[in-house]
Amino acid sequence: MTRIDRYLLAQLLMVFAFFSLVLVSVYWVNRAARLFDALIGDGQSFWVFLELSALTLPNVIRVVLPLSAFAASVYVAIRLTRDNEMVVLQGTGMSYMRMLRPVALFGVIVALMLAALMHVLMPLSRAQLAERQVQIAENITARFLRAGEFLDPADGITVFLREVTPEGQLLDVFLSDRRRAGVRVDYSAASALLAPGPQGPVLVMLDGVALIHDEATGRLTTIGFDDLSYDVGGLIGPAGRGTDVRELPTRALLEGTAESFEAMGLTLAEARFEVMSRHAQPILALVTALIGFAAVYLGQFSRLGAWRQVLGAILALALIQLVGNATSGAALRDASRAVLAFVPVGLGVLVVAGMVLWASRSRGSARNAARGQA
Repeated sequence: MTRIDRYLLAQLLMVFAFFSLVLVSVYWVNRAARLFDALIGDGQSFWVFLELSALTLPNVIRVVLPLSAFAASVYVAIRLTRDNEMVVLQGTGMSYMRMLRPVALFGVIVALMLAALMHVLMPLSRAQLAERQVQIAENITARFLRAGEFLDPADGITVFLREVTPEGQLLDVFLSDRRRAGVRVDYSAASALLAPGPQGPVLVMLDGVALIHDEATGRLTTIGFDDLSYDVGGLIGPAGRGTDVRELPTRALLEGTAESFEAMGLTLAEARFEVMSRHAQPILALVTALIGFAAVYLGQFSRLGAWRQVLGAILALALIQLVGNATSGAALRDASRAVLAFVPVGLGVLVVAGMVLWASRSRGSARNAARGQA
């Protein structure tokens, strides 16, 4: 690298670090505040809050890095323009494409950081976060079963326990389920146990009776049982969770088959699109930095500054994102269309090329006009 490249790269990295720190702090504090209210309200400890908030950081950083790269590129380009450093660089014969070289190197650094997040840290943190949330949900469910109180953990559900022994056995259990319209089911058991199940905690009632009352017919059905399992986890939320494609490591996504993904509740199209997205998003961060820097080129030819060009760049990025969202639907339906994840990258490259071409032509027109007046 030349001295100019090192100078511009240093400026970009310093401003990028500042914006990243500020934006990560803002995003994290916003999410942490809601997480703190939810966990402390459910009786969880402060250490659990710290653990879960730390697991959310990779996702926050993933969102922030492209924004910080764009903001840093715009800020440095505007400062170079205001300090007339951009004019000096142009006076030496440096073209706009040549000035983009340190910005491209800066974008590569950001892309590598984002790739490490997408391929390594994000899947690990999401999987660990999902596992901890399931464990916490089971603990919350257990606390809903308190002795000596009529509890309503969900609409249409009433639970009563006379006593909970030190061994964890529940004595004299009553449970009323009125969630189905026109049907009421009352369970009564001499004892019960709360056991872990494949999709959440399960209440195993022993030596009891179930009374089913159909309001439409007025019929009452009595069923005695020795043991009966009831999904307690469903009282406060979904009775389990499926596998999120974002939790799977990249290698598993590449080597998996349609049958293996189907067993996890996923489709081959979802897996292939996730792999392509993990490769496309870091490249898109590079393109985003180039768009931010190139947008200021156009502003040099306006006395009002570069704010209109920067606003246009923001709108272009929003349009690129909208197109990406629109094409993702087709890619998620057909595994052979997973390459559509790179459509935003292609559009971004076209935007950068258009900005540089427009700025170069404007600069050439200005030079010709100056020569004509001379």
